[in-house]
Amino acid sequence: MAEESLGFVHRFLPAEAPGAPTLLLLHGTGGDENDLLPVGRMLDERAALLSPRGKVLEYGMPRFFRRLAEGVFDHEDLMDRTHELAEFVERAVDEYGIDRRRLFAAGFSNGANIAASLLLAYPRLLAGAILLRAMVPFEPERTPDLSETPVYVAAGRSDQMVPPENTERLARLLREAGADVTLDWQPGGHGIGPEEIQAARNWFADRISE
Repeated sequence: MAEESLGFVHRFLPAEAPGAPTLLLLHGTGGDENDLLPVGRMLDERAALLSPRGKVLEYGMPRFFRRLAEGVFDHEDLMDRTHELAEFVERAVDEYGIDRRRLFAAGFSNGANIAASLLLAYPRLLAGAILLRAMVPFEPERTPDLSETPVYVAAGRSDQMVPPENTERLARLLREAGADVTLDWQPGGHGIGPEEIQAARNWFADRISE
């Protein structure tokens, strides 16, 4: 059941096993706090799941920040919403007793974009991230320190919304910051399928066992 507290409508599902990681689930445009729960379970059936609903509406569809056109972000709003989401995560860490050393974001599309923004703006907030169909959220003035932070970037070679050069630039930005980036090119478009989730699951299992 969703609750409205800590600044966001969200759901929190406790871990199924002691010491399991927590996944911060960030939905795409038109999703909500329930949208990625099945994906979270597919990534790790033991993990705690923290899933907020984006607070911006675009023609009635929830998002995490405004855009001016497809692929063109409202950067002022993006930064405001990134700060707001980071504050929510900090409150949730305290409220739910989350181990931030095992807190990973998993986002799709708009949710992956704000997850990337969290990495660049708050490099110590997350232990790592799974970015499904992400774009460069912004170009940081100073390179953050993401030393050894594991990041999985899944991109579609036929994606009509995310140009391949944008994906490559995102991977480069994260690597320049010291992140351990796995860039996984898939043959499909902007949607994600079970094979891709399985690949992300395998990557995640390797990272949390280290």
